[in-house]
Amino acid sequence: MGLEAGQVVQELGWDDDVDEALREGIMDAIDADLVEDPVEAVDAVVLWWRDEDGDVADGLVDALRDLSRSGHIWLLTPKVGRDGHVGPTDIAEGAVTAGLTLANVANVSSHWQAQKVVRPKAGRR
Repeated sequence: MGLEAGQVVQELGWDDDVDEALREGIMDAIDADLVEDPVEAVDAVVLWWRDEDGDVADGLVDALRDLSRSGHIWLLTPKVGRDGHVGPTDIAEGAVTAGLTLANVANVSSHWQAQKVVRPKAGRR
């Protein structure tokens, strides 16, 4: 996922169904705990999102609140066939509606898929 030691990563959407091994791996990579309510802009947001959580665009807009101008969001959704799966069309439309762009996908877990979401290049300065 490209996260490095010293980065501040906010976690949103945590629930008891998240992949704890993935969370531990992220914390190991940044050498810190994930934060919920940061006191400064964060380098990345890990957003756990399920179909029943509502509109993807709303979740992405909320994730922007504490994100630095150069930061990115990792949108984690259940894989196809898992409870709470979010379709690719919903993810793509949510990103566009939130004014964001989909970047690369990462295979991070047996139950969760990760989609990197960034601000459009013209908006990052």
